[in-house]
Amino acid sequence: MSLTILTVDDSRTMRDMLRMALNSAGMQVHQAEDGVHGLEVLSTCSPDCIITDLNMPRMDGFGFIEEVRKIPQYQLLPILILTTESDAERKAKARSIGATGWITKPFEPEKLISVVKRVAS
Repeated sequence: MSLTILTVDDSRTMRDMLRMALNSAGMQVHQAEDGVHGLEVLSTCSPDCIITDLNMPRMDGFGFIEEVRKIPQYQLLPILILTTESDAERKAKARSIGATGWITKPFEPEKLISVVKRVAS
């Protein structure tokens, strides 16, 4: 079973690193550069999991998660936040709006793949 993952990050380097890591595990990857673009891409694919950054232009990760959770078929979709932030308040806010988990950058590909498989299966 191949998983489909949507990654949302304004850094091209980070998107490339995520794509390489997830592709190496046989996952199909769709990419977006911020929350607004993420919602556009979401309407064209049915991901098993979303990985989003927090700090992005136009619409940040919090706004993106809130918008995704308003869509009935995505209310239970696993959403992982991948960020340099590790502030407890921000983690609590993320959980309260529907984030499934939190991964701190830089990430280890094996750990990322393990977490994605765990939440998306």
